[in-house]
Amino acid sequence: MQPTIRQFDLIAFDWDGTLFDSTAIITRCIQLAVCDVGGREPTQQQASFVIGMGLMQALAHAAPDVPAEKYPKLGARYRHHYALHQHDINLFDGVLPMLDMLRTRGHRLVVATGKSRLGLDQALDSAELRGAFDSTRTADETRGKPHPQMLQELMQEQGVEPARTLMIGDTTHDLQMALNAGCASVGVSYGAHEPDAFDALQPRFIAHSVDSLRDWLERHG
Repeated sequence: MQPTIRQFDLIAFDWDGTLFDSTAIITRCIQLAVCDVGGREPTQQQASFVIGMGLMQALAHAAPDVPAEKYPKLGARYRHHYALHQHDINLFDGVLPMLDMLRTRGHRLVVATGKSRLGLDQALDSAELRGAFDSTRTADETRGKPHPQMLQELMQEQGVEPARTLMIGDTTHDLQMALNAGCASVGVSYGAHEPDAFDALQPRFIAHSVDSLRDWLERHG
């Protein structure tokens, strides 16, 4: 049963690990890139933790033994490996019907992502989602998560207050960004971060599948 009053006018989605099933490939590409420049290969947990940050912020965090002068090469090697697999990645099952349901209910939908503008545009084209969102922001246009700038800019552009905004993401970076911006959040457990770390960041709900996320949004969004 749908609520009689919509609680959130603006719903902001993270991309990788929330809408796009890309966590495993991104994790492996980070590991390969670090090895390519002579760094110690990060563990799967270390590499997946940085997903959602801006690219260079993430790579520097995942490769603390790589000197700063190698960061440009590190970024280039990550992009090389990711380009080999970007067309192997798809939306999670159920995402398109969920987005259609939210648009039908009159929500404004935006994306706040740690991807670059080029990377997000390529992903939107691949998923045939150009025009599906009212606005998008990327880390290279603003500041990386958990800084609230990208979410603040999206709210200002759409004319929506923090109290009427919901951020949905798969990492602690997403949920911390929502807290920093004064917004509510929902975490998803099927992406990059283990949900055990979410509780301290006060999400309204933790979804364990896209279907459970859609059901919650229908009742509480």
